Amino acid sequence: MNKQPAVYMLASKPWGSLYLGVTSELVKRVWEHRSDLVDGFTRRYQVHTLVWFEQHETMLSAIGREKAIKAWRRQWKLDLIRKTNPEWRDLYLDLIR
Repeated sequence: MNKQPAVYMLASKPWGSLYLGVTSELVKRVWEHRSDLVDGFTRRYQVHTLVWFEQHETMLSAIGREKAIKAWRRQWKLDLIRKTNPEWRDLYLDLIR
């Protein structure tokens, strides 16, 4: 799963702090967050669990989706996670297997 645009959400714990991002290399980018190589919010608040992601055909569509979701209310983001990942599993582990 290399070079494929994706929008992703990380969480500190179920119902905890959320981080929404966009990348062209999901596995690499989540690994950077998990390894605290990314300075800022995810390091400060230990937001390392991949709880949702969505792949896109183009980076332009991924960026558009990220901007749209960033404008959502928190509850809508939580609903999106619960709809696809009700147990709040760490999806990163599925990606690297």
